[in-house]
Amino acid sequence: MPKQKTMPELKAAIARYERQLAQLRHKQQLENRAVYYEKGDRRKRAHRLITRGAAVESVAPLAKVLSETEFYAFAEKAFALPEVKGLLMEAVNERNKNEFGGD
Repeated sequence: MPKQKTMPELKAAIARYERQLAQLRHKQQLENRAVYYEKGDRRKRAHRLITRGAAVESVAPLAKVLSETEFYAFAEKAFALPEVKGLLMEAVNERNKNEFGGD
């Protein structure tokens, strides 16, 4: 027959199990927070992609008739042009200048 635990032993066991339970709850909260932030990042990316795609269609309505493969081929050719690369670099430099306060 197992030895019965004393009251202090039982109280110590309860305290130990309560600590473990608190740790598990905290761990679950951290995991939930990580999932929340990941989901937020995905939503932000999806929003960005959708709005930029809509902007392309707004500026170049003919792009709507292209298949996905045709559009990618077109975009690769367009962004490979030196003039387009230069315009993109100007836009990035202007953004950096405004964001970081450069002269």
